[in-house]
Amino acid sequence: SNSVFLFPLLPLPGNPECLPGLTSRCSGASHHVPTKVPSKNQTKLANGETEVHHRPKRGWIWNQFFVLEEHMGPDAQYVGKLHSNSDKGDGSVRYILSGEGAGTIFIIDEVTGDIHATKSLDRERKTHYVLHAQALDRNTEEALEPKSEFIIKVQDINDNAPKFPDGPFVASVPEMSEVGTSVLQVTATDADDPTYGNSARIVYSILQGQPYFSVDPKTGIIRTALANMDREAREHYTVVIQAKDMAGQVGGLSGSTTINITLTDVNDNPPKFPQKNYQLYVPESAQVGKPVGKIKANDEDLGVNADIRYSIIISEGANMFSISADRDTREGIISLKKPLNFERKKTYTLNIEGVNTHVDPRFSYLGSFKDTATLKITVGDVDEAPVFSMDYYIMDVYENSPSGTEVGAVTARDPDSRNSHVRYFLDRKEEGINYFRVDEYSGVIYTTLPLDREDMPWHNITVMASEVDNPSLLSHVPVTVQVLDVNDNPPEIATDEEVIVCESSRPGQVIQTVTAVDKDDFANGQRFSFASPSQLPVNPNFTLKDNEDSTASIIARRRRFNHLTQELYELPIVVWDGGEPSLSGTSTLTLRVCPCQRHGRIRMCQGEAFLSSAGLSTGALIAILLCIVILLAIVVLFITLRRSKKEPLIISEEDIRENVVTYDDEGGGEEDTEAFDIIALRNPAAAEELKFRRDIRPEGRKHCGPPRIHRSPSVELDEVDVHQFIKQKLVEADMDTSVPPYDSLQTYAYEGQGSPTGSISPLDSPGTHSEQDFNYLDNWGPQFQKLAELYGDPESDVTT
Repeated sequence: SNSVFLFPLLPLPGNPECLPGLTSRCSGASHHVPTKVPSKNQTKLANGETEVHHRPKRGWIWNQFFVLEEHMGPDAQYVGKLHSNSDKGDGSVRYILSGEGAGTIFIIDEVTGDIHATKSLDRERKTHYVLHAQALDRNTEEALEPKSEFIIKVQDINDNAPKFPDGPFVASVPEMSEVGTSVLQVTATDADDPTYGNSARIVYSILQGQPYFSVDPKTGIIRTALANMDREAREHYTVVIQAKDMAGQVGGLSGSTTINITLTDVNDNPPKFPQKNYQLYVPESAQVGKPVGKIKANDEDLGVNADIRYSIIISEGANMFSISADRDTREGIISLKKPLNFERKKTYTLNIEGVNTHVDPRFSYLGSFKDTATLKITVGDVDEAPVFSMDYYIMDVYENSPSGTEVGAVTARDPDSRNSHVRYFLDRKEEGINYFRVDEYSGVIYTTLPLDREDMPWHNITVMASEVDNPSLLSHVPVTVQVLDVNDNPPEIATDEEVIVCESSRPGQVIQTVTAVDKDDFANGQRFSFASPSQLPVNPNFTLKDNEDSTASIIARRRRFNHLTQELYELPIVVWDGGEPSLSGTSTLTLRVCPCQRHGRIRMCQGEAFLSSAGLSTGALIAILLCIVILLAIVVLFITLRRSKKEPLIISEEDIRENVVTYDDEGGGEEDTEAFDIIALRNPAAAEELKFRRDIRPEGRKHCGPPRIHRSPSVELDEVDVHQFIKQKLVEADMDTSVPPYDSLQTYAYEGQGSPTGSISPLDSPGTHSEQDFNYLDNWGPQFQKLAELYGDPESDVTT
């Protein structure tokens, strides 16, 4: 039987060396250890001897080979050796290698079984290769050994330096931080094998940034190394961190990164005024509420840590001035709270304090975070306008006072030390100034016209004052004048409501309670008394009762009023007011008699309340009206349809090629004088002679032949009055019962009068014979033949 060899290849720690007693070669940093497995099993007996058992069959088993990466030698790198116990060294065994990289990266000597790597390998690209080994009989190509799988593992060397994939870095840490305050953790990566040797074991160190910062060599955490680092002294730092493999030993590879560290601000600096004393000039004319100056305290901190609150810590200055902080510039804005007066006080001294609004208690040991400064304000003298003694004036005057009545006086003075004279005048731009005037020297206000309280109870005027030396400086003061009332208007009865007297009123029944109105104003309320006029006889129908509460009652004195007998009654009433002197007025009330029905407290006449008395609701009324409208619509529709039914105009329904419309209406011709009397229209004089009734058929003509022309004398025409004639015809047309029962239009045309030749119209004189000879018409040709026959010889016509 064939013997079986096992070639397990074991990784050697560190830099491997060849094991003693082996016949295989060593190459580079890796080698192959073909371990020969005895073909006999040995069993240790009790007496210490070993018993050997012979196996009938042997096989070969391959584990793995090792090869160093990045081999740069001129020769191929030896990997290992394949060997079968069937190989007698005579070349009859052929070794075959297949799998990943077989024939390209890894080659095998078919006779000896030696494996070599022909290319430089990179473990970071591929860590191992899986191959298959087989032994064949060179002559018969029979498999002497079964195909066996093994691995060639690429052994790592330190060929990759550490890297910081996220660098460079930016970090921040508060200023004044304690030593050891964590800033940032940096991490480097190494592509080498972390499980083999120290190629990927990284150690961190700081190259730049000492003594301010330090780094943990194992974790890469950067910490502060110096206490009380001040941002105001230095704000930005650059730190360089190095990462080195091989645990930092000599020969290890390294990489570095940069960290830009910024100190953030904390409130560790109090505000400071650049100087302790300031001066400010403010004119006395400065407006209240407006800024007059500014002051600023400096703070080296940033943001909210530099916010400052300003205040005035002396009461005298705090009453006149205020200070507030500008958020953008952090300046203290000084404003005026009250008007300045140079003549009263010329200087002010303010103690101003600036305090941080956000104080960090950790830094209270540094002292108080505030500062003070002194501000001296000098008030400047300005020529001011006159000042009135009051902000506004209220005066009064009685109405109807004569022109020139004194109302009151205003007073103004020059506030300056010169005390110039003041002149007064009214603002002419306002309404109502025509009622008043002001004395320009004394300021006394007078009336210019009598005032009427009922027309305008209040007057508003503006008095202006200016200095004589400087008229451009003006001051204004409002003056309100109240017009006091006097009793100059008599009272009147309020007659807004209509007084209704019911027919069923009884004697002693109150018909109406009346009141009075008065345009005058009474301080204690209006009081009125009522009575009937004393000069009139006693009213038999109504009496008046004074209720002594400024009202009066109208009381009926008899029963049974009748609106058909008398509908309206008049009741005069005299009213006196309670003024001094007392005035009276007489008003007449109109009382209307109605047959009334009570509807609550409201009286309504029956005529007005017809629908209400019927007891019909609104819905019932609407329903009744709707039924009436529907009935009317049906009737109108029926009549319209009856009228629209007519005989068809087409005679034959079959012959529709021509539509011949036949009307059986025949005109009267020239003999029809009933429809239109043309003679009456053309000759008014002749119409008077031939007037006849149109409802009687006129008689036939008593003669034959053409009408004879009658020449109308001019004297007869002059006597005709056309206008009188038309009026007469109008009366006749209105009174004539024989005309059709609808409107008709009659037209009258008049030729005029005074023509010496008269009218040539045959219509001018019907029924008369003309003396003119018409024989000449025969000579005019055939065109006038018909006319010649009509106006031919009358005697021949008679003979004919």
